[in-house]
Amino acid sequence: MARTLILDSEALNALARARERPVLALRARAVLAVAHEERALVRVPAPVLAEVCRGGPRDAPIDHVLSDRGIVVAPLTASISRRAGFLLARAKLSSAHAVDAFVVATAIELGPAIVATHDRDDMKKLAAGFRDVRVVSI
Repeated sequence: MARTLILDSEALNALARARERPVLALRARAVLAVAHEERALVRVPAPVLAEVCRGGPRDAPIDHVLSDRGIVVAPLTASISRRAGFLLARAKLSSAHAVDAFVVATAIELGPAIVATHDRDDMKKLAAGFRDVRVVSI
């Protein structure tokens, strides 16, 4: 296992809303369990919260996952933001994929890292050529 596990929006949502996404939740929990066994850091890039949080009580499961499982929100820095822009340009993806690019850029910054995602194809495009970043599907 890598030193850091990065959860994207789908992975975080799967953990937080297991009843709504039982198969994804099972896979996400398995990846998280291995990370904990290996004492890997588990991080959620800050932009992921923009995709999964809407305010009010609906955010409670997200807050619970973040506080209960030792998962830390990784801040968005200028360096990560610039790298995300570079990744989007290199992969020829639009800004509609910006959060995915922030996820991969965070993984590069904190690497070696594994990105847990349900959007493997786009993440692999963004991470192409970075040996310290692996993408795993949940």
